[in-house]
Amino acid sequence: MGILRFFYKRNSRKITEFLKRDAVILDVRTQLEWEEVHLTDAINIPLSDLKDNIEHLKAMNKPIVAHCKSGLRSARAVKLLKFYKIEAVNGGGIADLQLLIN
Repeated sequence: MGILRFFYKRNSRKITEFLKRDAVILDVRTQLEWEEVHLTDAINIPLSDLKDNIEHLKAMNKPIVAHCKSGLRSARAVKLLKFYKIEAVNGGGIADLQLLIN
């Protein structure tokens, strides 16, 4: 079991709880990655643009499940969101999150 998968499994209960609370699914991959495949109802804000969109995300007043391709960028995104007092959890990679949602 890879280290990322270990942390994802540890977060799965929290992710499920957030989703029950109508969490925003935030895809922090690039626009090109998003266009290739994305989760229904997710919003795309690339990690490089996240700081510029903090106020928009705060205004949603919902918890956030961030994800990317592997879980690394979403871990960085969650750290930034929490710094700005936004409730967030790392949803890991898109494939793992898709399995949990479906």
